Amino acid sequence: MVTIKDVAEKSGVSITTVSRVLNNDPNLSVTDETREKVYEVADKLNYKKKMVRPLVKNVVFLYWLTDVEELEDVYFKAMRLELEKLAKNFNVELTTYKIGQGIGSIPRDIEGFVAVGTFSDRELAHLRSITQHGVFLDTSPDPIHFDSVRPDLAQVVRRSIDFLVGKGHKEIGFIGGTYHNPNTDVDEMDLREVAFRQYMAEKGLLNERNVFIHRGFSVDNGYKLMKHAVNTLGDELPTAFVTAADPIAVGCLQALNEAEISIPSRVSVIGINNISVAKYVSPPLTTFDIDLREMCKSALQLLVERIVENRKITKTLFIGPEMIIRKSTN
Repeated sequence: MVTIKDVAEKSGVSITTVSRVLNNDPNLSVTDETREKVYEVADKLNYKKKMVRPLVKNVVFLYWLTDVEELEDVYFKAMRLELEKLAKNFNVELTTYKIGQGIGSIPRDIEGFVAVGTFSDRELAHLRSITQHGVFLDTSPDPIHFDSVRPDLAQVVRRSIDFLVGKGHKEIGFIGGTYHNPNTDVDEMDLREVAFRQYMAEKGLLNERNVFIHRGFSVDNGYKLMKHAVNTLGDELPTAFVTAADPIAVGCLQALNEAEISIPSRVSVIGINNISVAKYVSPPLTTFDIDLREMCKSALQLLVERIVENRKITKTLFIGPEMIIRKSTN
């Protein structure tokens, strides 16, 4: 049987500290890293205790995406499944609300929320009126009032460009989607396109004709945009493309293969997300792996801090994705 002593040895802290952490002693002063280390070791060793973590009830998961948006980008479905699974480990009771139910359907007595998707100013104001405890995943729509965990997409775009420039590419294109502003009902420039334009301009490499944008981050959108690029630019097609998401990149590969344009000897393609099919497409896709488990785990940690430990300040956490180099680039 695993004992507190075993947990203490693996955690590198005293038995007393482990005991007080696992019993949620409110007077214990330890770092968040130490507290989380003890929890992780206790979970890993399967330490038997009625409640390793405090039970956090009445938390809602706001899944503010339509069924079509989830189908077009499996990134969000994977995020939802990971969050629901980890919530059980964190002893957080989640009730899911979807965008179709409307913001008004959320009970006013909730302890807190985790949210994914796009929220209007009106919806954010409503959330502020019912709770101070909330974490947004993948976006930071209200960093003054709520926490957020998101991938550093601007960094990813810059790293993509640096990688391609390092390989000798000078004509680099971008294929992506748009951000739909719920306040104005207007499509605006997505963060990834903004980062691409700024960094390419800094390097003196930005060419407007090499940027192709249309609403949506689907395979179909990537296919249509790359086909348009091939038909429009012909022999002047860039030697490399940065894409806003893996589904778009997969569509780009399809269009290039259909046009019999060699990948990567003629055109290199980079995606973002490392979705499950990325390593099976032809050729396997170079992309950035966003650690969804770490994102969801961090979101739950932040939420527990706000509710259980009564943290007052807000936090915005950026996750740095790992580049996975495959055969779609050279």
